[in-house]
Amino acid sequence: MKKFPIDAPKRKVVNTLQVLGFRIVRGKEHISMVRDNPDGTKTPLTMHNQMKIKASTIRTICTQASISRDDFLEAYKKA
Repeated sequence: MKKFPIDAPKRKVVNTLQVLGFRIVRGKEHISMVRDNPDGTKTPLTMHNQMKIKASTIRTICTQASISRDDFLEAYKKA
């Protein structure tokens, strides 16, 4: 099983989430993002605004936003 990147650069994680359909709502101490789903619902996402994002944080973000590990890693390669 492929693993999430350890200490991934914040910019690349944000770009990856944008590839997956999220957009930035605001960014101060935390970065708030939201994804508009085809059924009309919205998926919110909040993460710390740090230079490096830990693998455990990425795993939690993906779990809460219903993003599979493979989908995230594929988008991470493209970002």
